[in-house]
Amino acid sequence: MERKLILKKENCPQNHKCPAVRICPMGALSQQNFEAPAIDAEKCIRCGKCSAFCPKKALVLEG
Repeated sequence: MERKLILKKENCPQNHKCPAVRICPMGALSQQNFEAPAIDAEKCIRCGKCSAFCPKKALVLEG
């Protein structure tokens, strides 16, 4: 079963720069203003670094 990175927007405060965006080694996360980060599934290698770093557990690696 392939793992998938999902965003739980209800957990994301969306009032600051997302700290997980700069942790992604592939540049698969991006953020406009202070909105929830967007995930580029084509770039994401599902390593789990962003989900481990997300302080509110809004980024979750499932599977």
